[in-house]
Amino acid sequence: MIPSKVTLLIFSAGFGTRMEDLTREIPKPMLPLRGKPMIDHAIEIAKSAGLETVFANTHYLHDRLAPHLAAANITALHETPTILDTGAGLKAASDRLTSPTLTLNPDCDWYGPNPLTHLIESWDDNLQSLLLVVPQSRAINREAPGDFTLTDTRLTRGGDMVYTGAQLIRTERLKAISDPVFSLNRYWDDLARSNDLHGVVYPGRWVDIGTKQALIRANETNDV
Repeated sequence: MIPSKVTLLIFSAGFGTRMEDLTREIPKPMLPLRGKPMIDHAIEIAKSAGLETVFANTHYLHDRLAPHLAAANITALHETPTILDTGAGLKAASDRLTSPTLTLNPDCDWYGPNPLTHLIESWDDNLQSLLLVVPQSRAINREAPGDFTLTDTRLTRGGDMVYTGAQLIRTERLKAISDPVFSLNRYWDDLARSNDLHGVVYPGRWVDIGTKQALIRANETNDV
């Protein structure tokens, strides 16, 4: 069963290099999307899903981001002195999180049902992971190739399914990875080897806002 008070970790520590000059003095999660910081859209998704305990990891320009998180009742987990990347960041936070826990990237936009609610409703207690994916045809600002092939619920590398930056995942097996810095891709590959990498399709449209050009386009229109 999903814990009655499942936690969420918002990945917010990155340098935002693909945003070019926009992130010289502003952390990427604080860049405006339709009039408010991108991370506020992620926080709204969490609140709409009924989540009570939300964390965000921070590193780059932590002093700019942390006060904003505190004002929204979000606990900042400061990665210092070294940024840990997504896998090691999740591992470092795991003692504060439920298992399974939700994770979410803030540099994306959603047109459809709440992605976190969709993950929770699709979860099966026998799973180790459930990644939210979308077909390439409904992934805006994302060029081919995709990331995965989805067969029933099982994910394998390569194909036309795109990872959306949202997942529900158990963290216990992270302890077996001793590297101080590593990506979630490393953990996913470990799970795939034991046939424990699973996914579910998001029924709406998903927008990648990972680059300066994508953010400009997203702010120029309300209809993708």
